[in-house]
Amino acid sequence: MVVKDPTQRFSSRVANYVRYRPGYPPEVIDLMKKECGLTTDAVIADVAFGTGLFTRMLLENGNRVVGVEPNADMRRAGEEFLRSYPKFASVEGTAEQTTLPDNSVDIVTAAQAAHWFDRTKARQEFIRILKSGGWSVLLWNERRLDSSPFLRSFEKLLLSYGTDYESVRHERTTKEIETFFAPSPWQVHTFEYRQQFDYQGLEGRLLSSSYTPQSDDVAYAPMLKELRQIFDSHHTNGRVAFEYNTLVYYGQLQ
Repeated sequence: MVVKDPTQRFSSRVANYVRYRPGYPPEVIDLMKKECGLTTDAVIADVAFGTGLFTRMLLENGNRVVGVEPNADMRRAGEEFLRSYPKFASVEGTAEQTTLPDNSVDIVTAAQAAHWFDRTKARQEFIRILKSGGWSVLLWNERRLDSSPFLRSFEKLLLSYGTDYESVRHERTTKEIETFFAPSPWQVHTFEYRQQFDYQGLEGRLLSSSYTPQSDDVAYAPMLKELRQIFDSHHTNGRVAFEYNTLVYYGQLQ
């Protein structure tokens, strides 16, 4: 079953999302310091913060961060993950309606989430909550599709079993990102990132995706059988690797 509401698509996948989704290269924070004026004094709204993977990087930089998240299950998981950080607070809200005050933050970030936004409405909301001269930073990990035999086989699996995989994949957002920043100037930087899995981790990574069949779907067992075959054919010392391009888009919205 395909969940149409993007804010609820991950409700049944939170545990796998927490354990198996990739983080982000530490160079992203260095880029934000150099290009976006990130200092420890900056107040950041991390929109659709999910389970808090990128939020934690901002908190570890010393920033005060407000996490905005519409999905209650994801938000609770993120709050638990980040409960040791006194500069963190969370609110229920969306990219289009964050609930935050006007001109209240220095930087708005969104990691692995921009493809779910109504980008026209989100753009106006970001402008509303940003202070004058503030920055918007959108980033996500784009899985390489054919840089190894394993990744080519994994991509074929998703094309075969993914419920709406082709319509929600991040590559579509990459092609449409100009609609978010334009007419404001923006820049993009790409980093390399890598994630390794044993079979259990690979299965968890697959099942963390919103477009894969769940256990009550007739396609679930055949999908996992094929995944096991792919792993057995391609692992090296019991591990396979996901390779990513981490894309970071940033600009000052006008």
